[in-house]
Amino acid sequence: MINYKTIIFVFVLLITLISTQYWSEVRFFSFPIQVGIQIILVLFLIYYYFLKKKNNKSMKIFNIYLLWIFICLIRSFFVASNYWEWKTLLTSSLALSVVLFAFVFTNSNITQYVLKKWFKFFVPFFFIVYFFVSDHAYGLYFSPILLLLLIFPILPKRWKNYALIISLFVIIFSVSIRSSVVKFSLALLFSIIFYRVRIFYSIKSLNLVKNLFLILPLIFLTLASLGFFNIFKLDSYVTQDFISRFETKERIEKAGRLTADTRTQIYNEVIQSSIKNKYVLFGRTFARGNDSSMFGDHLAKELRTNKRERFKNEVSILNIFTWTGLVGVILYFLIFYKASYVAINKSNNFYIKIIGIYVSFRWAYAWVEDFTNVDISNVILWLMIAMCFSTEFRNMTNTEIKKWVHGIFR
Repeated sequence: MINYKTIIFVFVLLITLISTQYWSEVRFFSFPIQVGIQIILVLFLIYYYFLKKKNNKSMKIFNIYLLWIFICLIRSFFVASNYWEWKTLLTSSLALSVVLFAFVFTNSNITQYVLKKWFKFFVPFFFIVYFFVSDHAYGLYFSPILLLLLIFPILPKRWKNYALIISLFVIIFSVSIRSSVVKFSLALLFSIIFYRVRIFYSIKSLNLVKNLFLILPLIFLTLASLGFFNIFKLDSYVTQDFISRFETKERIEKAGRLTADTRTQIYNEVIQSSIKNKYVLFGRTFARGNDSSMFGDHLAKELRTNKRERFKNEVSILNIFTWTGLVGVILYFLIFYKASYVAINKSNNFYIKIIGIYVSFRWAYAWVEDFTNVDISNVILWLMIAMCFSTEFRNMTNTEIKKWVHGIFR
């Protein structure tokens, strides 16, 4: 009999190690081995997807999204024309295949087992990893802690302390890494507000917050397009008096990086490229990137492709748009919409509702960053989405889910 729990944990273990390689002096795996692991992982997830059909009865939108990904993949084979485009086709399609984890983590036993093993081995393992990685890796490595912050009241006391210490460590020592600061700060804030402020005990209030996160990207995109307000130009709204409070030059530089506009030009390039090359609706496939004046010349010469394209950007939603078009973006949105909706409105416990709120926030944040990679951050994101979709998790009462959480740390 196949031990699915152990296999999934081994893959999560390997992905955790692979995740640190982006910011590490130590390479656990060469690129071919890394890709090989990811291919085997995707094949196993596809096998699990077809074997465990009962897990996807309420996940029809996933099936439609996966069908569109498959269509885009087939189209890509007719587009790729050189080594780098074939390589991009492979890595990009693998990155979007992480969504298949959602079908695994709807199973509460597998989810509990994987989290139990991860916290048991990888929290202490960080004391070794710390000496080889930069501060970029802290928040990425500790992505599973985000889940603990969202269910903070039902954690064992010891793990409440661990979750707080690790979160503060990430925020303080990764202060120049905007993504880590935002994700951990918001998760902490959610835990404080939603479990302390009684107004948020109502379904109506939670739906209001969810809907706000879901429509924020369109609001900000519209305001920026009309020239009224650009959320990425925060440095234009931060006064010199605020900056001068930072004592050292290094801290001033870090504060500047937190508010620096590193996205407006990327948005301009991606949108203009899609209009110019007429792939707004269906995307440019996994084999191609967007035309880029910032990086295109360098990449064309360095890679010898003679194409001024950037294959991948820091902004998750722009990658999905470039590869799969507006159709892919809409389907991607519907996954986040339904996950947060059923979590809030169809759950018997309050904790899945808060996870649903955080999932809606991650939709909004996909318009800011969230790298499109096979890494532990994306695995945990799809674990949370799976918990929202899972009837098993949503049918649990507050007492039952508390018992399930304590089983992770027993």
